[in-house]
Amino acid sequence: MSNSAIERAAAATPPNIARRVRGLSDRAIAWIFVAPSIFLLLAVNIFPLIWTIRLSFTNYRVNRPNAEVEWVGLRNYQRILTDEDIWETMQATAHFLFWTIALQVVIGFALAWLINKKFRGDNFWTTIIVLPMMLSPAVVGNFWTFLYQPQIGLFNYVVGFFSGTDPSSFSMIGEVSLAPWAIVIVDTWMWTPFVMLICLAGLRSIPTSIYEAAECDRASPWRQFWTITVPMVLPFLMLAVLFRGIENFKMFDLVVQLTGGGPGSTTELTSINLKREAFEKWRTGYASAYAIILFVTVFGLASIYVKALNKVKER
Repeated sequence: MSNSAIERAAAATPPNIARRVRGLSDRAIAWIFVAPSIFLLLAVNIFPLIWTIRLSFTNYRVNRPNAEVEWVGLRNYQRILTDEDIWETMQATAHFLFWTIALQVVIGFALAWLINKKFRGDNFWTTIIVLPMMLSPAVVGNFWTFLYQPQIGLFNYVVGFFSGTDPSSFSMIGEVSLAPWAIVIVDTWMWTPFVMLICLAGLRSIPTSIYEAAECDRASPWRQFWTITVPMVLPFLMLAVLFRGIENFKMFDLVVQLTGGGPGSTTELTSINLKREAFEKWRTGYASAYAIILFVTVFGLASIYVKALNKVKER
């Protein structure tokens, strides 16, 4: 903005407002600009959280707004923590979290290590590898549902070609023993590039002078890998695990597209179970307590993990 425009704006300001503005400190002016954002943050995030906590102590049902709401105290929390079905969904979620994170870290780091070698066409292959994470989960779910079809799906034919089994003899998303691995494979295919990019950033942040000094000390490539590469990339790996752990704990859309939580409740993660309690059974108070328990679990584990990450960075 030019000086003339500023002068015109100052001249157009009413005298009483101009006197008040001149008397404000820089800190007060900063708060005037920041206050709307803080208010919006409180309205969008904090108020729903407080309202959910309040509902978790009641038997409120959103489909019965005129019914009398009874204060039940900790009964909802007690029922959730003693429900065997919910613990089964927790186990399914833990299985999904462990294997997706383990596979994504191992494959992502291996791909980053290969691309960091700077071979011919590395930029092209990086772009190809990153493509899956650019797709919508709904598109990925429909795409892999088609690939998993026993009669016409390409996945079964590839497995049959290498194993010698009949491609139509098994269904990845229709059998209890295979459905959990079906969603693990898809999530690994989609989000391994994300881990790869974080690991690649860590690898390229290591100064080459460290490797040169190690070569002068006659350290073998294997020794350099374990004493230089892994320790210096470890904070980036832990950061990738944190991001993917939080996101996969909330996984919903991809699993709904692939299996819908089935067959039975084999792939029913906590997010899907929470949605059914809230919007199919309409137990709003119960679902609110369920959501608070999940929030506290994720927040507590993430806080402990961040402290461990900070200790690794300080080394």
